Amino acid sequence: MKYLLSVIILSSICAFSSCTFNAAQSTTGNQKNQSNSDQTRPQSFVYEKPRRLATIKDEAVSESSGIVASRRNPGVFWTHNDSGDGAFLYAFDKAGKKLGVWKIESAKNVDWEDIAAYTDKQTGENHLLIGDIGNNNLTRNEVVIYKISEPKIVAADADSTKKKPRLIKNARKIIVQYPNARRDAETLIVNPTNGDLYVLSKNLIGPADVYKLAAPYWFDKKQTLEQVGQIFVPSLTAGMLTGGDISADGTRLVVCDYFAGYEFVLPNKAKNFDEIWKTESNKIELGERAQGEAICYAVDGKAIYATSEKKPSPLNEVLQK
Repeated sequence: MKYLLSVIILSSICAFSSCTFNAAQSTTGNQKNQSNSDQTRPQSFVYEKPRRLATIKDEAVSESSGIVASRRNPGVFWTHNDSGDGAFLYAFDKAGKKLGVWKIESAKNVDWEDIAAYTDKQTGENHLLIGDIGNNNLTRNEVVIYKISEPKIVAADADSTKKKPRLIKNARKIIVQYPNARRDAETLIVNPTNGDLYVLSKNLIGPADVYKLAAPYWFDKKQTLEQVGQIFVPSLTAGMLTGGDISADGTRLVVCDYFAGYEFVLPNKAKNFDEIWKTESNKIELGERAQGEAICYAVDGKAIYATSEKKPSPLNEVLQK
């Protein structure tokens, strides 16, 4: 919330002083690495105007801080609340209909900020990753990512509640620290092709820092993230990212801030995913969001979905043309 207030104040100052953000003025991040020729620049998709599909009907969802499309349950989304809630996951469909509430028994919600999903290429198992990565006051020396097997949803699960949730056992705990200093972050993404994890910092000034934990990683043991790049978006606050996702084919990245969404596309001749941090983004309008902190791709990559903190939380859809 304090960041959102800062953005409002900064926006007001700029409105009176007629200031603008120019990505070319940045001396860090992407500008240093713009070496792709016009022939090798990735092909970007064109999107329709955003539309509101529904609002999330479950009254327990008061601060939808992350969203991801289910890999195991077609047409289903998972979300969670920000800090202040328990270790709960909420499932709903495209109509916003409540499909159930799950509690991760061994987890704690200090400041859950994002959720990611992928299918293990070797085992075929579907996983969810929940990022307890918020650190608004920079008091946490380490943050946690929980890894669970994605539940299979059945019709009876719709009757579950926070008081009587379905239980998720055997969550794995990934403990990470930053290599340089404490960071606040709201974006957790996973490379679906190999399981590599990324945490993108939330910076009020300057580009966002990109930190990586390459797979395979340890559980219940502290590990240090590796900084592999920086990115900025064409927004008033270039690095103040609040959510993100990687397409299931591993070729596109979408992130959001309080204003819009931004898509990065992996260059055609890229040898590894980390080359995406050297590219520029394309802005995508996400529709009205009171406090937009959640974004994801459809499983087939042909649409982008966004929700918002504050009730009632919308489910907005942006289709490819």
